[in-house]
Amino acid sequence: MRIVVALGGNALLRRGEPMTADNQRSNIRIATEQIAKIHAGNELVIAHGNGPQVGLLSLQAAAYTQVSPYPLDVLGAETEGMIGYIIEQELGNLLDFEVPFATLLTQVEVDAKDPAFKNPTKPIGPVYSKAEAEKLAAEKGWAIAPDGDKYRRVVASPRPKRIFEIRPIKWLLEKSAIVICAGGGGIPTMYGEDGKLRGIEAVIDKDLCSSLLASQLDADLLVIATDVNAAFIDYGKPTQKAIGQAHPDEMEKLGFAAGSMGPKVQAACEFARKTGKTAVIGSLSDIEAIVQGSAGTRISTATPGITYL
Repeated sequence: MRIVVALGGNALLRRGEPMTADNQRSNIRIATEQIAKIHAGNELVIAHGNGPQVGLLSLQAAAYTQVSPYPLDVLGAETEGMIGYIIEQELGNLLDFEVPFATLLTQVEVDAKDPAFKNPTKPIGPVYSKAEAEKLAAEKGWAIAPDGDKYRRVVASPRPKRIFEIRPIKWLLEKSAIVICAGGGGIPTMYGEDGKLRGIEAVIDKDLCSSLLASQLDADLLVIATDVNAAFIDYGKPTQKAIGQAHPDEMEKLGFAAGSMGPKVQAACEFARKTGKTAVIGSLSDIEAIVQGSAGTRISTATPGITYL
């Protein structure tokens, strides 16, 4: 099978953890231990989130006041290299020496007229108390939004239109490489009035980009790995229930939150509809079981209705 695995940024750096290199490597090791188990007989493409990492780099850049902070597209490129490097190293230590890897800086086109620019929803950086978040928003001109019982900075998250490096990704897969690409939803770019491509201040949703990537690669399975073991209704309440399997029509009726599970469900539904294949939302530590069909929330057009675990 050709499998696209989308690793969530918050799964790679868990909620409330200090954003240290050691913590990120430790969480990536959990993911790569799972991915190594599904390598045999499969073609693998790994995408990943970068919200916490971009937020950290943004804070670090803002602390150095002698130059203007680097824009989000440049920070996105930096995180693609940083996270890809750690994934390559950790996975390479688990697989045969001869397995080739490639991490690609991946530019993704968005539309300048996308309504997302007027309604920031994509969380980046660490979590804050409400008071801390409001203070930072006033000082830095940020937009902020609730994230569970905390608050985070939010930025525009336009839809991905085109993955510029899709051809080299295919070439690498043909040579049996494990490809790490479209990190953080890709580097956000758009064409200006002069016809030249340039970066923009935004973060593309990783899951929507991974869905587009999986569709264009004709993947057999899209795995959206996050920090929960399934998509839930009434999450965090006594009435919460995990969804086992669902048709996209049923999932879209449930109204998941735009800043968290919503994009994952949307991405999974779009992939299932476009390809007729299956997308699964589940835990980073359950990737092997997800591929085997025994874990996560499976979304497919093959079966009507919805079932709960």
